[in-house]
Amino acid sequence: MERTHLIQLSRVKRGLRTKIFGHPLLYFRELTSTNDIAKELAIRGAREGTVIVARTQTEGRGRLKRRWMSPEGGLWLSTILRPKTEPKHAPKLTLMASVVVANAISKLSQLKAEVKWPNDVLINHKKVCGILTEARIKDDALDFVVVGIGINANFSVNALPSCFRDFSTTLKEELRKEIECEALLCALLEETESYYNMFSQGKFESMLKEWRRSASFLGSYVEIQSHQEKIRGWAVDVDEDGALMVKLRDQTIRKLTSGDLTMLEAKE
Repeated sequence: MERTHLIQLSRVKRGLRTKIFGHPLLYFRELTSTNDIAKELAIRGAREGTVIVARTQTEGRGRLKRRWMSPEGGLWLSTILRPKTEPKHAPKLTLMASVVVANAISKLSQLKAEVKWPNDVLINHKKVCGILTEARIKDDALDFVVVGIGINANFSVNALPSCFRDFSTTLKEELRKEIECEALLCALLEETESYYNMFSQGKFESMLKEWRRSASFLGSYVEIQSHQEKIRGWAVDVDEDGALMVKLRDQTIRKLTSGDLTMLEAKE
């Protein structure tokens, strides 16, 4: 019998083994955006570890306010963090979230998840997850960070607009069956707590090494659309601040902090 795609909170609570993350966990059938609600709650003082989950989002978004399709069957959530660190370190949490998602998927399936700079998780070179990290700075200090995660879980890729289908996939498509979203949510929150503890202890380099191991695009010839500029070169590394290091044809290294990455087959 087909599932209703409603997450059973009782199952999540029974399976969740965290001290902070998911306490509380707020679940909604429909929201405009989990990130928007999480930011509102954070401004009102919601504690670290608060998680917002929605069955669907009507105004989900990715980077640069791009629309993010959020049909039923996906896992759409945002988590409130209050890291005691300088604002310049907030982008590292996007890389952390990528590792968290890749590990959670791998633990629950035989699928090999890969990370793609700056904020995507792929399976078989197709996007299965996007991450949106938004920070609030108050009096020159980092007040809170909201990490939004959208995973294409239990729906057909045909549920997405045709313009997204060629470069997107879902866990259901890859597994040829549905994944238990309650177990996936528990795995995500447990991985988040583990890696966030590492981040808080200043162990980001260990986390970055894991990210690099999952980044199959490193070493490839790529094109980066950054603002109004296109840069082509070899993706050689990501530094400790999350910036992509690209080697140009003249052998100089260009450091990029944002942009859209496309792998190119031909090398110029």
